[in-house]
Amino acid sequence: MFKGCYTASVTPMREDGTVDYEGLERLIEFQIDNGIDGVLAVGTTGESPTLLWEEHNEVIERTVKATKGRCQSIAGTGSNSTRETLAGTEHAAHVGADAVLLVDPYYNGPSSLEIRREYVTPVASEFPQMPIIPYIIPGRVGAMMHVEDLAILYDRHPNVATVKEATGDYDNMAKTRTVCGPEYTILSGDDDRTVTMMKREDIGAAGVISVMSNVVPGPLVRMTHALNDGDEATADRIAANLAPLLGIVGVTTTEASSKGAVECKSRNPTPVKSLMRLLGMPSGACRRPLGKLTPQAAAVVVDAARQVWASDPSLLQPIGDAFGVDIEAQLNNQSAIDTLVYTEY
Repeated sequence: MFKGCYTASVTPMREDGTVDYEGLERLIEFQIDNGIDGVLAVGTTGESPTLLWEEHNEVIERTVKATKGRCQSIAGTGSNSTRETLAGTEHAAHVGADAVLLVDPYYNGPSSLEIRREYVTPVASEFPQMPIIPYIIPGRVGAMMHVEDLAILYDRHPNVATVKEATGDYDNMAKTRTVCGPEYTILSGDDDRTVTMMKREDIGAAGVISVMSNVVPGPLVRMTHALNDGDEATADRIAANLAPLLGIVGVTTTEASSKGAVECKSRNPTPVKSLMRLLGMPSGACRRPLGKLTPQAAAVVVDAARQVWASDPSLLQPIGDAFGVDIEAQLNNQSAIDTLVYTEY
């Protein structure tokens, strides 16, 4: 059911920190105009941890309405509370979402067995017609559902037939294919690993739930479709030109503080939202506690975009056409870049 490229959409914010629903609808139109296979609302990239549930539900409802009959919609309804997840999934089903994404519960750290029995199973049982996509990302949540439990879920609940795999562990991905079988769907959760995951026969990923497709949906659709069609040459060419962007979903730098050198991690969605702001897209800032980029991180992000523009301007030009922006001018607009960064550590 799921293959190709799905955008983990940002949740755009106004200057006062409220959700920019009009901007959200403009971003969804941009995605659809560029051939996206589906849109995920309120995942990690959509800042699910800092949205109130009323906002969470409205973003999902508006996304479903905007995509209905045009591309698939996936609602991020996972949390670290099964009760909350059941309520969110009920809302997503009511408004007509095509699937829900359940991130492994964060912070409270359940075991793999508990994740399966006390979290995914209750949702799968209560909503048997709703496709459910477990999201495995231990680096974010501090917990992880193992391959064996994914396979047990798949045996018992036909609606749990897809996983978003963001472990970064190719051996784990290959084990997923072996244990869950050839019909099970694996989607990449890491932009920069997608090509490898789709090419490797022992993994056989069908596509990606992508962060950078917020910026370059068309090229990533073409890349994943080419891989599914066996056209590796086309996919490799697109991937090579996109590589600088695919490498900045997160940016780590070493910064000089008054007390010494400090490693600073700018994690998703800070880099992508910063780039979108620079390029004139209606993204707005991240909600606290996420903030701005360091000057070094901003330089990495801007340099990556400049490299992509230099290698193939057609990859970024759809943004200029859709939002009325001079891409080259913005990438060299230092005053605009300065608004994205902290002035001191």
